[in-house]
Amino acid sequence: MDFDLLVRNGTVVFPGRPQAELDVAIDQGKIVALMARGTPAVARRSIDAAGRHVFPGLIDCHLHFGFAEKITEYSTETTYAAQGGFSTVLGYFLNNEAYDAVFDRELGHARERCLVDFGFHFSTANELHLSELGRYVDEFGVTSFKYFMNFKGEEGRYLGLDGTDDGYFHDLLEAAAGLRDVTVVCHTENIEIVNRIRRKFQQQGRDTLRDWCLSKPAFTEAENIVRAGYFAERLGARIYVPHLSSRLGLDELRKWRERYPAVYAETCPHYLTHTLDADIGSLGKANPPFRTQDDVDAMWEGLADGSIEVVASDHVPRKRATKEKGIWQASQGFPGTATILPVLLSEGYHKGRVSLERICDSLTAAPARIFNLSDRKGDIRVGLDGDLTIVDLDERRVVDPVALGSYADYSLYEGRMLTGWPTMTIVRGEIVMQDARIVGAPGHGRYLRRPAIGAGHA
Repeated sequence: MDFDLLVRNGTVVFPGRPQAELDVAIDQGKIVALMARGTPAVARRSIDAAGRHVFPGLIDCHLHFGFAEKITEYSTETTYAAQGGFSTVLGYFLNNEAYDAVFDRELGHARERCLVDFGFHFSTANELHLSELGRYVDEFGVTSFKYFMNFKGEEGRYLGLDGTDDGYFHDLLEAAAGLRDVTVVCHTENIEIVNRIRRKFQQQGRDTLRDWCLSKPAFTEAENIVRAGYFAERLGARIYVPHLSSRLGLDELRKWRERYPAVYAETCPHYLTHTLDADIGSLGKANPPFRTQDDVDAMWEGLADGSIEVVASDHVPRKRATKEKGIWQASQGFPGTATILPVLLSEGYHKGRVSLERICDSLTAAPARIFNLSDRKGDIRVGLDGDLTIVDLDERRVVDPVALGSYADYSLYEGRMLTGWPTMTIVRGEIVMQDARIVGAPGHGRYLRRPAIGAGHA
């Protein structure tokens, strides 16, 4: 047996099933064999993973392109992803225009610069997007579309997006259901209630991080989950709730899944670690906001029992300066991809909150399955892409945002010691990160067309 790459002596972590002591062989970019340790074989390159765990290549299915340097971000943010053990990223575009020119332009920038494999989600904001949904699936291989339930009236103008309403949402879900295998990503937030609370707080001169969080109470997330679930059930659509942050929301999600299974959910690392009383000021501004310790506990419970399928970053690579303003003026979101796995290992696995298999599933098989990548990604199985993440569960490292390589110049976890880090990222048989050093070539990443299998559109 002669291979391009052989990873020996590691403990292979599979999504949702027991670990195994196996050697993994990759040839021509694909996994071609899983062998008992020590099976005789020849490879052009061998890696000794003794004492380490071998995960499938990780997938971050929720990051944002367009908020950093708009061309070089494909280099910086995929470098950042590789440092975190991610071999695949899916980024959102938030545009009011037709996506033809957007897609061609961004794909051109990305192909020359991406270190890891990549795909796109499109946000839907107007009638043109609705009418062209099927064409985006056919021509661009995009099968996931985001809808902001909070972008009513002028709320989305800061991103250049039109305001919509429940009638539009209804028609979007109906169109997506007709295409099959298409997922509508629903930002769930009752903005009418939020706006009234926000105006009241601003009139009272309230301007702390806690005030920001209290202006968006948990029931405004939960109520919209009920509405999205009801619409989806009536229309036969598949929906995905990103950045779930509250116990109330999780409770409603569980209820809906009992009666309608095509409802999926994601949470983010910051909802597993931070509360509204975090002493970090406007640096912690996010949407949804940080909530209570009980909500943090609920996110861990949902991740552990599988009610929450996916953990993703909601990565936004803005500079610290955009955050250091009054709470109502500061930008929302923060960088996060590179620290997802260390947070889950340090705060989850090592504290007995969640198993390695659940962590693995939430970062590999689940996003691959939901976003139509499971024919290539998300597992260590013969025939899939040769994407591997080699992890040292016991490595202790202080988070240094400069060393991680994002355009963003800070981290929520800056200065914190985390235990459990990726030591190697392999994308289709090529090592792109080794021992915190980027060794891959820009442009190695490939665009991932995601087919809607058996789609019903013309």
